[in-house]
Amino acid sequence: MNYCSDCGKPIVIEIPDGDNTLRHVCSACRTIHYKNPLIVVGCVPEWEGRLLLCKRAIEPRLGYWTAPAGFMELGETLEEGAARETLEEACARVEIGSMLASVSVPHVNQVHIMFRARLLDGQFSAGEESLEVRLFSPYEIPWQDLAFPSVTFSIKKLLADPHGGMHSHSIKPR
Repeated sequence: MNYCSDCGKPIVIEIPDGDNTLRHVCSACRTIHYKNPLIVVGCVPEWEGRLLLCKRAIEPRLGYWTAPAGFMELGETLEEGAARETLEEACARVEIGSMLASVSVPHVNQVHIMFRARLLDGQFSAGEESLEVRLFSPYEIPWQDLAFPSVTFSIKKLLADPHGGMHSHSIKPR
């Protein structure tokens, strides 16, 4: 960020009064422009004991399997975002259940929030961001071809504790 989005004047990086972190601050109007982690929301949909996964049609991790998830939009709840992403990526309607996992991914400035979910009617197909969508029994999950560590963590926690609580984890860069 080079210029203030409020007044157009140059930005300086400094620690504002009363803060303890370097921030982007307007040199003229003194507006503080916070840069915070992005929230990724998703779910692990289930249908008759099988889990719905999507093969990614986009980077990052093109061609790898993932649970439906993506960046949260302004004005939506975590649950609404997870349901929207499932509809977009898997053309599937879900009932969002309890929170399954929160995963901190500081090296890419993200927090991933995953929910348990149930397919409402067993209907699904590949959306624009998916090459393929299918149901996997716990024994068929393509562990070596999962796109993201947060998805692997979430699926493992779901399988180990299908009706249980929420799990949290931090992923360090490789």
